[in-house]
Amino acid sequence: MKNTLFLILFLLCLQVSAQESPKEEDFYKIVTLPVPEGILLEVGGVEMLPNGSVALATRRGDVWIIDNPTSVKPYFRKFASGLHEVLGLMYKDGSLYCAQRGELTKLTDANGDGRADKYETIHAWEVSGHYHEYSFGPKLAPDGRFFVSGNIAFGDVEWWRGESRAKTRGTIFKVSEDGQLELYAAGVRSPAGLGMVGNELFYTDNQGDWFGSGGVWHIKKGKFYGNPASLKWKEVADLVGFTEEEFYKERDVRRVRDAGGNILKPENVVDEVPQTFYELKTKLPNVQPPAVWLPHGILGISNSEILVDNTKGDFGPFSGQLFVGDQGQSKIMRVYLEKINGEYQGAAWDFRSGFQSGVLRMVFAPDGSMFVGETNRGWGSAGDANQGFQRLLWNGKLPFEMLTCKAMPDGFEIEFTMPVDRKSAENLNSYAVRSFLYKPPPVY
Repeated sequence: MKNTLFLILFLLCLQVSAQESPKEEDFYKIVTLPVPEGILLEVGGVEMLPNGSVALATRRGDVWIIDNPTSVKPYFRKFASGLHEVLGLMYKDGSLYCAQRGELTKLTDANGDGRADKYETIHAWEVSGHYHEYSFGPKLAPDGRFFVSGNIAFGDVEWWRGESRAKTRGTIFKVSEDGQLELYAAGVRSPAGLGMVGNELFYTDNQGDWFGSGGVWHIKKGKFYGNPASLKWKEVADLVGFTEEEFYKERDVRRVRDAGGNILKPENVVDEVPQTFYELKTKLPNVQPPAVWLPHGILGISNSEILVDNTKGDFGPFSGQLFVGDQGQSKIMRVYLEKINGEYQGAAWDFRSGFQSGVLRMVFAPDGSMFVGETNRGWGSAGDANQGFQRLLWNGKLPFEMLTCKAMPDGFEIEFTMPVDRKSAENLNSYAVRSFLYKPPPVY
């Protein structure tokens, strides 16, 4: 009997000592919305409507309206169809605007029957037809125009090297309601995420040629963001103030051929002195480094939507901070920004993983929960479903997290969501710090 009692007490102590630290799901719950059979979402755009319904755009070219989206039985109705891979959606003045592959389109229900009966082309931009020429957006600028971003294509022979086969590819541009297009910034690669932070535009790009990792960039007119593909166009070179040739004088394009003259994919040179991004800015002033790097494989591999927490505490203690989706790792990161001498910088943390497909688009509901639109067709993702439409809810419990990380003249100032143990905080052995740089390689 004594031996049995001792064993029970030992197992109880072992269980207590082996208790796990709190997890993401202990604070933020993922709820999967029921989708009627036969509906393939593959969400490319998501937007809240004034009446509390949600509008979803799909990569298959449909737009759905979901009524009562926070109920146990949301109602799906098709609003529009026949579009070409919609990768963004926005509501304005009674209409929905979406970026199709080759145009900005306005969708209006003119007769009030719940379906779009008016499809208007606001502006049709040039595309070559290459599969990788995605278009993202729109986002509403303070002047009432629309921001849209254009993905680059890939080479036929040099399949690893991005190409701009049409003037908007590799750029961010503005479109007015009357159809006028203005190039706004250039040097982007795969600009899947646009987000307005107050009256300023930010975007996320994906790692690949010329981008050692993904990140968050502040968009300014006339600035260049790192990928030279769009510099082939005179209009783009005029916009940023330097040519393709001038860029390649500062950065080795690494076109390598074998003895027979065939083009080879260059290999990484391990022991080279890297040509860093910030050093390029000293030679070409309109180069714009990222506000925040999102370390590859740690904070995503295919960064997407930028969403500002405007819930005033209904989604937790992170009001005013950014949430950034990731398509490849099916998760969401959190970003804190600060502005120093007119430039943004900041810090980033993992926030919530475990979504059923690749996180592409996000929007907050009036109740403070977050709707998450997902897809992985042709791209792959950690979540193995082809599509997903889920809801992320905070349960009101305060997680212990770094809230902010600010750069100071003598180091960093870190604020937590809860008080920390003073003795532990003052012990330097409590901290592990390392630094690194990303090479800007000219190959994927």
